[in-house]
This record gives sequence, C-alpha cells and structure tokens, in this order.
Amino acid sequence: MTVAPVFDRATTERIQSSIAPTSMQSKAVLTAGRGLPILNDAPSRDLCTDCGVSRSEDPSRCGKACQFIHPRYDELEVAVHGRTRDAERADEMYFGPFKAMHRARMRTPVVGAQWTGITTSIGAALLSRGMVDAVIATTSEANDRWRPVPALITRAEGMADCRGMKMGYAPLVALVEQAVALGHKRLAFIGVACQVHALRALEADFGLERLYVIGTPCSDNTTTDKFHDFLALLADDPSTITYLEFLADMHVELRFVDGTSKRIPFLLLPISKLPRDFFPLTCRSCFDYTNVLSDLTVGYMAGSGDQWLIERNDRGSELLALLGDSLLTKPLESKGDRRGPVKAFVSQMERSQGGLPVRRTPQALRPLVNWMMSRFGPKGLEFARTRVEMKHTEGILNLRNERPHRLRGMVPSFAWALAKPYGLVPTEKETAKSVQLKSKLHNTANVSEIMS
Repeated sequence: MTVAPVFDRATTERIQSSIAPTSMQSKAVLTAGRGLPILNDAPSRDLCTDCGVSRSEDPSRCGKACQFIHPRYDELEVAVHGRTRDAERADEMYFGPFKAMHRARMRTPVVGAQWTGITTSIGAALLSRGMVDAVIATTSEANDRWRPVPALITRAEGMADCRGMKMGYAPLVALVEQAVALGHKRLAFIGVACQVHALRALEADFGLERLYVIGTPCSDNTTTDKFHDFLALLADDPSTITYLEFLADMHVELRFVDGTSKRIPFLLLPISKLPRDFFPLTCRSCFDYTNVLSDLTVGYMAGSGDQWLIERNDRGSELLALLGDSLLTKPLESKGDRRGPVKAFVSQMERSQGGLPVRRTPQALRPLVNWMMSRFGPKGLEFARTRVEMKHTEGILNLRNERPHRLRGMVPSFAWALAKPYGLVPTEKETAKSVQLKSKLHNTANVSEIMS
C-alpha cells in the first residue's frame, strides 16, 4: 500500500503527458492540471462500490453488471476462462479457475511500488510493445496520496503514477466507453473484483478488439475520509505516513516520510475505536476476494513475503511472459491448519452481530498471542485459504444480519460449500430461486426496484 512518490518537474510533466485526458463526451478536459476524466455523478445505490457503471452513459446496466445485484460467477467464469471452477481441484473452490500459481517478485524491485512492481511493469510492457492502446488504472489525487482517481494511461512511463495503494472508490469501468470513443479498442484494465465483474458482464457490449485484465485481491475497502481517520489512530502525525500494508505475518507495516518504518501486530490495531460502518456492507459481503474473472491475479496473501500470482488463462500467461527473466518465481508453500483460526473468527463474527469482529484477548496478552499466531498459524496457501473462508463466512453472517432478503441472490454455491464445515448452511428460504428478482432483471431498467 505505498504511494506514488513526489516527482521532479520534468518527470511530473512526462507522466501527465502520458495520461490521456477524457470526459464523458470524450473531450480533452484537464482537471487540476492533470489528464484525468470528468465523470457523471453516481446515482444513489444500496450496496454500491462505485465501480463506474452507474456513472456511465447507461447507468441502468447496473442491473446486469453488478455483483451485488446480479452476481454471475459461473456464467462469467465460463465466458472468460472457458470453464467454471473445478471441484476436483480443491484450490479452485477457494481461488477460482487457474492454470498455475506462483510465488514471485521482480528481480529488481520497482522504486515506489507497493511490493516489487509486477503489476506496474506488466502495464508498462503492454504499452511499450504496442500490445494495447491504453491501460485503465488508478492514480492518486494531486493533494491526497491515498485518494484514488481513475485514469487512462497511454504511454508506458505513465504507469509510474499508478504505483502503490489507494483507499477509496475509483469508478474505473466508466472509462471503458470513454476509451472506445477515443478510438482505443485494445485495452488493459487493472482493478479489484467488483470492477472486474462489471467489466466482464459488459465486455461484449464495448466492441473491444483485445482486453487484458489484471486483477488485485480486495477484501476490505472504505472511504478515503474514513481511512484518514484510521491513519490518525496509528501515528501522531498521519500526514507523515507514506506506506501501509497488511502483511501475511499478522502485522501492519507503516513507512514514514523520514525513511523510518513501524510494524504493528494485528491484535494491537485500534479496531475497537473504528465506527461500526467503517467497512461498508459491500466489502463485508463480497465473495470474490481473489478476483476470479481476471486473466492474472496479482496479490500477496499466499506469497509468504513475496507476491502471489494466479495465472488463470492463456492471456494471463501472455502477461507473465512479458516480464521474462526479470520475474523471479518459485513454488508456493503451505503450512499450518486454517480450521482453528476460521472457527474462532466465525464465533467472533456471530458475537459482533454484523459489526467489526473485535478480539477479546486481554491487552497484556495480545503481543504474545500475535507472536504465536504468526509463528504457528497458517502460512502460504493455507493462509490464503484461511482468508477466503473468513471472507465467505463473514459475508453470509453479515447478509443474514443486515440484508436477509438479499442473501439468497448474493451467496454463490462455492461460498456455502466452504462455510459448511463451520456450521453455516442455508435454510430453504436462503437457497430458493428468486423468480421475482429474475423477472425484474429482465423487465425493468429501474435499479432501485431491483434492489428493494
């Protein structure tokens, strides 16, 4: 979760010249001196992550594109990968269809990257080799390194402005129709699962000649303003924080403008001080942590300190091949047992009744317990499986508590299968097919009706 560094004037001008300025009318409009899009206002939606469809020229398409209104995991997996997840390959029930998975890092890390710069390097390679006309990705607002802004990148050097984590919502999908209107028919798209689901649902409508999708895992998002409140709990002067990452060793790493760093055990994070709605229900009821509809997923949860690559299809293989021997790979490890941690998590979730699961460990014992968790807890692929099971059980419990009428349409069968060992099984009502919902999806453009 690092930020794009402050560049000198020449570098800044070069980056800005490589970001295609766009608007909903495809006019070259600069915002705050940068080549960034002008977007329509987003209509009010329940369970909306502002992926960009509602800001497009036809916001009624939310009804068929949104994973929180009409999730189409099986159908879209077949469209993208040629098949749905294979129950005979146990890890596909957790991570979705894939050809191979890797533990990886760049031989020479990209300066300013969140990890080692795999995603940034692939985007730059696609542009420098002329394989795409533009890359749709996320930059930062000029005056707030954490606030995401969607951008259309047309030159390889422009990818430097996309390095690092941002926290908040970026309506990336709205830029696809803008890109097409500008004549860009070969695109790459770098986004999180809710953005990628909407993109894949509408892909055939855009008339693209080529599309590469690089997905990043996303478990919990919040508004940028609330994230600033969280940073204020971690440092006396939160404006000095330049990097934040949740690590697989049960710590959060912070870096500061003076070059120092700090590691905070998960159990010592001030979670109890966060408001109940810090994470929106959308993120707490998402069943696609691993971004299964991407060609290549670039994350870290199973990477044991490196990055975790899920090579899903032939286009994903093309993307990895661009890096050649600049990418170092090795087999993933898998250690420990997820069942105890997930069972404890489910118990905490049930006690929290839809709020944030706050651990009850006495304060004095938390450093020791955190050390034991990082020392003896699940690692590598088993840690990733742990996180996926936690996300699925969390989603089921949150929907039962806060949107029970939406549960039967939102929880996929693979989530129920992974939740079953922890005592979470659907009632008859929760598995009944919603004929009324399907009728609404086919007969109305009024999304507020569908979501009621």
